[in-house]
Amino acid sequence: MAEALIPINIVIGDRTYRIKTNPADEEAVRRTVKIINEKILEFKTLFAGKDMQDYIAMVTIWYATQNSGNSNPALEKEFADALLKMEEQIDKVL
Repeated sequence: MAEALIPINIVIGDRTYRIKTNPADEEAVRRTVKIINEKILEFKTLFAGKDMQDYIAMVTIWYATQNSGNSNPALEKEFADALLKMEEQIDKVL
């Protein structure tokens, strides 16, 4: 039997999203959101005056290029899976 999805609220770049996730994945989703928001704040400090979409794009590029050559497959898969789940849930809301 499939595990029941639970609703959680996440905030990315000053926007709140209500998504549903497997209870087993909640911690990974929350860790991913925390990393994303920390990087957004870092880029806001480095590049003042940009809009939120620019910062989110910068975080996406940072993630895509951070491990070139030095990847941790387990962590990378966990992060990618969490991002994919968030994207699917956001697409359902929009």
